[in-house]
Amino acid sequence: MNHLRQQAQEILQANDRGGFTVPTAGLYPFQWLWDAGFTALGWMRFDEQRAWRELETLFQGQWPNGMLPHIVFHRPEASYFPGPERWGTPQASPPTSGITQPPVLASFVRRMLEGARDRALAEEKARALYPKLLAYHRWFKRARDPEDTGLMACYHPWETGADNSPAWDEALAQVPVDPDLPPYTRRDTGHVDPSQRPRQEEYDRYLSLLEVYKRDGYDPLRLYTQCPFRVASLLIDCVLHRANRDLRALSQRFGFGHEAEITGWLSRSAPAIEALWDEQAGLYFNRDLIQNGPIRVGVSASFLPLYAGSSSPQRAERLAQTLRSWAQQVRYLVPSTDPSSPRFEPQRYWRGPVWAVLNRLIAWGLEEYGQTELAERLRQDTLALVRASGFSEYYHPRTGAGLGGGAFSWTAAVFLDWAE
Repeated sequence: MNHLRQQAQEILQANDRGGFTVPTAGLYPFQWLWDAGFTALGWMRFDEQRAWRELETLFQGQWPNGMLPHIVFHRPEASYFPGPERWGTPQASPPTSGITQPPVLASFVRRMLEGARDRALAEEKARALYPKLLAYHRWFKRARDPEDTGLMACYHPWETGADNSPAWDEALAQVPVDPDLPPYTRRDTGHVDPSQRPRQEEYDRYLSLLEVYKRDGYDPLRLYTQCPFRVASLLIDCVLHRANRDLRALSQRFGFGHEAEITGWLSRSAPAIEALWDEQAGLYFNRDLIQNGPIRVGVSASFLPLYAGSSSPQRAERLAQTLRSWAQQVRYLVPSTDPSSPRFEPQRYWRGPVWAVLNRLIAWGLEEYGQTELAERLRQDTLALVRASGFSEYYHPRTGAGLGGGAFSWTAAVFLDWAE
């Protein structure tokens, strides 16, 4: 185990670009939002100053309206597409993308604060980050839930964190391919076998959505009514609900006095998440906000209301039963798609493989509902995958083969955080 810890530390150090950590060299050469959160947890295990710097550097890309983009382009790099020129956002320095990602940061800041060895440093850094986190969460509520439904509208599959999940198939198919879509060359398939990446027809629609954003001037309220892709993502909503719980705890700890405002958000999001429950399936489902109906595809995010803390004990037990039924069909938990689904593809990105970061979030939720044996199963599966196949981006749920990028920062970070 010690040699793997050392290897995980060396991966973070090798992927360090002087204040931010790239997910992996070549394939992802910039700073990604939720990657940075997980990576900070890993840095905390051996360099606390550097862990806090990861988050401070990320917030350099925060927009004046509070939005935190999913990519910050700190320096030019030709090996990735789409870069800042294709996004064309109003954010100029540093340039950024124009969408966000699962907002794990408030929860991770609280975890870093409570687990810090250097208490004074942690208090100083967390207190300074709090107003930026609050601005980000206020942006979510204002820009993505203007009708106060309790669910956030997501405008791009990339924003959900689970880019090509089969949950988005029908919604993405309704996005017209822009007839004037500028030509492009994908870079990802030059680094990774195309059988492990999204398909070309999906990429055409991903990039067509960027053209919609640019035409609408990244106006969030215009996009709320006009964007051709609008879904409620369990990954976004459950992570945000948990993050609001933790933001409220930080507000109380530091005496900022925002508890009532945040409690109001929580009072709307908890019942909205619970309304996504499907009793017959024993799962929560994402929702298509244009068709106004559930997306009946089981995915790893279907278990995240445990992480949110919105589930009842009865539903938590039912989710545990469902997860055990998935375990009978694969060797390693948690596959990113229900392995009994005809859409399950065990080696294609978010259509089947196991992701260490989702295992970590789901396990946190299982632990808090007393499902400690199942949570430990997830931990042991994750450690076994690392031992067998190294620190890969994701893994085959049946063979354990490493897939996607190698020497991957957030897998190394989860290992460091979880192996303790």
